[in-house]
Amino acid sequence: MKKHILLFLLLALSVSLKASSILIYMDEDQKNHLKAYGLAYWSIKQQADVSWLLNYRGGSFLIKYAKPIEDECKIRGISYQVMADAKVTALLNEISSPDVNMEMVKLEKAPKIAVYSPKSKLPWDDAVTMVLTYAEIPYDVVYDDEVLKDKLTGYDWLHLHHEDFTGQYGRFWSNFRNASWYKTDVANQEATAKRNGFKKVSEMKLAVAKHIAAFCSGGGFLFAMCSGTDTFDIALSAEGVDICERMFDGDTADPNAQSKLNFSKTFAFKDFTIDLNPSNYKFSNIDVTQTRTLVQSNDFFTLFDFSAKWDIVPTMLTQNHEKVIKGFMGQTTAFRKALVKPDITVLGENKGAEEVRYLHGEFGKGQFTFYGGHDPEDYQHLVGDPPTDLNLHPNSPGYRLILNNVLFPAAKKKPQKT
Repeated sequence: MKKHILLFLLLALSVSLKASSILIYMDEDQKNHLKAYGLAYWSIKQQADVSWLLNYRGGSFLIKYAKPIEDECKIRGISYQVMADAKVTALLNEISSPDVNMEMVKLEKAPKIAVYSPKSKLPWDDAVTMVLTYAEIPYDVVYDDEVLKDKLTGYDWLHLHHEDFTGQYGRFWSNFRNASWYKTDVANQEATAKRNGFKKVSEMKLAVAKHIAAFCSGGGFLFAMCSGTDTFDIALSAEGVDICERMFDGDTADPNAQSKLNFSKTFAFKDFTIDLNPSNYKFSNIDVTQTRTLVQSNDFFTLFDFSAKWDIVPTMLTQNHEKVIKGFMGQTTAFRKALVKPDITVLGENKGAEEVRYLHGEFGKGQFTFYGGHDPEDYQHLVGDPPTDLNLHPNSPGYRLILNNVLFPAAKKKPQKT
């Protein structure tokens, strides 16, 4: 009996010595895709050797074996496979072959993450903060005071919460001007503007947008969803132009505002027409929410395929176990394709409806991603609706796109092939 036990221990030791890596596969067999991103982030923080295997089993992670990492996989409910050296070598040879659309990218530095979000409670939740919390990825909350004091220099990645950078308080005036949360938000915004030396909230928001643009231009990574996308560009284009009516800033808007917009200052959009009617729950014709004919049953968008070896950045941003993603609405649901600048990379769209849902671009030394819609697992999230419970959606392909962006800055930079 002792001989059998000794033989078993020797065999177990032999297997563990050959177990050189942990493969966290990200195809349909993964039990918890969202937690897997958090495990990858945590492993990078532990200075583990982490690689992202683009287009291999849904964008898998390969991590140098360590027992604490395997233990974390078990604790977090993440599916994984322990692989010996020989299998890892064969896998990497397969990925490096010029005949397959795959690539390996080293993840070297865990990005320091900030979320631009008001400190006061508003009656809606933010998909990014929810998924960061669920995936156990740490982040800091910053808002206007911190941005105006140049605190963004301490971060690598910034998310723009459901926000209105035009200074019109989200265009909620028509339906919610008597609601206590709306009045509180207006009071807080006006106090912040005064504290920072601005006469109008719109002037402060423009200054904030310009600081954020400088952060990105200097090499930062910017990610925005819902109204944080189009209002950001509208604010930049309207520098020096009053586009706010009296109930927002105390005086009337410039009737010639449209002709004074400067589209050379924007990140992603061009030639758009702003909506100067303060009662309309929209900012411009960039967003298609009020003109689209799609309903939930046929609202889907498709991720584009890119060459993993040639187009590494868009390939990273579109890693998923599904290529057709359920649509979801927001104050800004999707972007009118005709108004997207020609140098922007479209990552996902509903081609038949001419709607862009997911795009990426460069600004100075930095990069940005805009993602239309509010909550990938709540089709029409209304003001006051409860937050989504991500325990019910651990494999959400829509939320995976957010987390692709979170890990994107961790990648070892490679010169782009031309």
